[in-house]
Amino acid sequence: MKLGILSCSPRCYSTRRLREAAEKRGHTVKVLNTLKFAIDLDQGDPDLFFRQKQLSQYDAVLPRIGSTITYFGTAVVRQFEQMDIFCANSSSGISNSRDKLRSLQILSRHLIGIPKTTFVRDKKDVLPAIERVGGAPVVIKLLEVTQGIGVLLAETVKSAEAIIELLQSQKQNILIQKFVAESKGRDVRAFVVGDQVVAAMRRVAQGQEFRSNVHRGGRTEIVHLDEAYRETAVRAAQILGLRVAGVDLLESNSGPQIMEVNSSPGLEGIEHCTQLDIAGAIIDYIAAQINFPEIDLRQRLTVSRGYGVAEIHIPEGSDRIGKAISESGLRDKDIIVLTLNRGTSVIPNPRSSRLLEPGDRLLCFGKLELMRDLVPEKDRRKRRPKVRNLSSL
Repeated sequence: MKLGILSCSPRCYSTRRLREAAEKRGHTVKVLNTLKFAIDLDQGDPDLFFRQKQLSQYDAVLPRIGSTITYFGTAVVRQFEQMDIFCANSSSGISNSRDKLRSLQILSRHLIGIPKTTFVRDKKDVLPAIERVGGAPVVIKLLEVTQGIGVLLAETVKSAEAIIELLQSQKQNILIQKFVAESKGRDVRAFVVGDQVVAAMRRVAQGQEFRSNVHRGGRTEIVHLDEAYRETAVRAAQILGLRVAGVDLLESNSGPQIMEVNSSPGLEGIEHCTQLDIAGAIIDYIAAQINFPEIDLRQRLTVSRGYGVAEIHIPEGSDRIGKAISESGLRDKDIIVLTLNRGTSVIPNPRSSRLLEPGDRLLCFGKLELMRDLVPEKDRRKRRPKVRNLSSL
């Protein structure tokens, strides 16, 4: 295959290793400076120019988009997508992961562990927000951070107030996050490629430093993740739309908690720690994928008028509980079960003999008119009535 690596740093370790791994496998590879592209738009003919010349044909591109060029970098990746060239990470996935608030908003609707987090602008909301995440100490984060820069630990409520007031006066958007004390200055970096974790390491902060990033002097050690941590890392990357990602997890008493998902994870620290050829795993994955072009389901489903995808829940008391999928009556309505979500597990193409359980969520394809009656109304959150002092309203 002919592979383009989008990178502004051709001499950095990660870019060099990816290029070496591709060449070692007999692929043609070129490092393309992301900022040297020009995007041309015309009816039915999206195009790219590189260094004032029309870009030659590529089979795939591997984006390594730095945080300082997110807007232009994702625009270039989006143009490759419009040209039907396989991108190891999608433009939307990069955007989702780069904004810490957006990534947590997306993850929060799924059954996946994240630290309690709040986002406020009004000074009056700061104290209640700190209380809602569990009180001091709290972690304060800028929305776009890298290598631990822009992450602060406030030991007391007063220090948290002072830090937040200072940052907001500088027009900075910040998150207030629960401090997971039991992690003890440690986190886990799981390197996800496709649908598996290809390597993992634990990073341990040194001295009084609570941030465990290698760039902050953190020590690394090999860690063998159990299934819960592996599944959480892969699901987080997939939910955000990333095929290649570095997923940082905290080891909390309640299980894995997603701290951050990185769309351009560095290779140096984790390859040196694990002695694994992670660059090679990325190249092998891309080579295996280029024969399967992405399909925009939203566009394809409009062609099949009246058909679409819906999620059908199996609530407590359903007459389908204990029945096999083949006995559920779905096939009689020409409804095909694509995946079964059970707790934190995702079962693709489930067997027709699999028994349904309370809480199962079935992602189905079929005629929307027939599926409409099977989709329950969204549960409305029941809030306890609060007694308020009318004079304060």
